[in-house]
Amino acid sequence: MDQIDLTKQPIRRILVMKWSAMGDVVISSALVEDIRNAFPEATLDLHTMPPWAPLFAHDPRFAEVCSIDVRRGRGGWRSVRQWLGFVRNRRYDLIVDLQSNDRSRGLLTLLKLTGAAPRHLVGNHRRFPYTIAPSPVTGPVHAFDLQQATLRAAGIPTLTPRPVLHPGPENRRHAASLMAENGLQERNYAVLLPGSQAAGWLKRWGASRYAALARELKERGLEKIVLLGGPDELEECTRIAETCAGDWLVNLCGRTAILDLVPLCGAARLIVGNDTGTAHVASCTDRPMVIVCGPTDPRRVKPVGDNVVAVQAEGLDCINCYGKTCDHHSCMARITPETVLAALPPGVIPEPN
Repeated sequence: MDQIDLTKQPIRRILVMKWSAMGDVVISSALVEDIRNAFPEATLDLHTMPPWAPLFAHDPRFAEVCSIDVRRGRGGWRSVRQWLGFVRNRRYDLIVDLQSNDRSRGLLTLLKLTGAAPRHLVGNHRRFPYTIAPSPVTGPVHAFDLQQATLRAAGIPTLTPRPVLHPGPENRRHAASLMAENGLQERNYAVLLPGSQAAGWLKRWGASRYAALARELKERGLEKIVLLGGPDELEECTRIAETCAGDWLVNLCGRTAILDLVPLCGAARLIVGNDTGTAHVASCTDRPMVIVCGPTDPRRVKPVGDNVVAVQAEGLDCINCYGKTCDHHSCMARITPETVLAALPPGVIPEPN
């Protein structure tokens, strides 16, 4: 397996491949920043899936965003042929596969067997058809760490500490409008991300606990508490808002586009959320953030950045079970609002009287 410093090679056009869950795609945006910085003159393209393409609609780093859906059962051989045509026509000098699963390896194998693959194929695993890959790792590993190791194997410095997304002008205007409408001034509010996709309800800390946290933050001097989320979280956020019942609790769930979260979270004093995709979007900012983890391993799922801390219950044999059903939910019940507040850096909120 080659170990080459590609930054010293004549690289003119690069394709980055990443299409898994939204959180993983957002994490990979930090690696894109490193690639962009290592090859400032190269043309950079992205291959992601249709649901995530809007995340990069205003991204100046990319010349093209390919959203051909090559997942199993979606487009069949027709989508594979379409993708192969897309790649052949652009004559890439380098492909960086941050996906590196059976599907992406299959696509790149077809590309290589048809003689259309570039000389350099970078992937996370040392197997055909990749020409550059990191040394194997053992034990729980975060996707960010693995992807950073992948770039370093190609001689690409990994200096970007957190995701980098580029909201469009309409996102910034809408965020500014919501802030003005609800009296949200910079650093006078906290953002709570209390949901998760409906199928992952065990990753939710719970409406009653978020309501208790919201009241405590209000008592500690924050003027406003803001709830953010998507359609799957509407019921959860409504329960919190009804419990708190005051104009200091601002429920914006369902009223934002995903990239609106970047400016809204960037102006907050602090952020608390579950293990959910929106937390990864919020981690594009440098705001102090606490992530509540229950059945999922924070060593693998925590949003990246030195401003992000994960809390998890201790002393449970079933911790990190990744289960879909549970009759006790002890991993969340053992985490209190006090636990979350204690995880924040000193000085972020006043101490209780």
